[in-house]
Amino acid sequence: MKIEVLGMGCSKCSQLTANAEAAVKELNIPVAIVKATDIGTITGYGVMAIPALVIDGKVVSAGRVLTKDEIKELIVR
Repeated sequence: MKIEVLGMGCSKCSQLTANAEAAVKELNIPVAIVKATDIGTITGYGVMAIPALVIDGKVVSAGRVLTKDEIKELIVR
C-alpha cells in the first residue's frame, strides 16, 4: 500500500500528513507515506484543491483535512 499526501507544504497539508501517519501507526501496518509537493504530480492526479490524499493511486479526498479515523476507514476498505 502507498499513501500520498498532495500539497504545497501548508499547515493543512502538514496536518493531513500527521493524521495519515497516526492512522497507519494505530493500524500497525507497513505503509509508505509520501508527500508530493510538485505541482505537476498534483495536477497529474486531476486535483484542483489541496490537501489531497491518494491511496494506491486513487484520489480519495481533496480540499479537506481528513481525521485519523476517516483515514483508517479508507485504509481498511
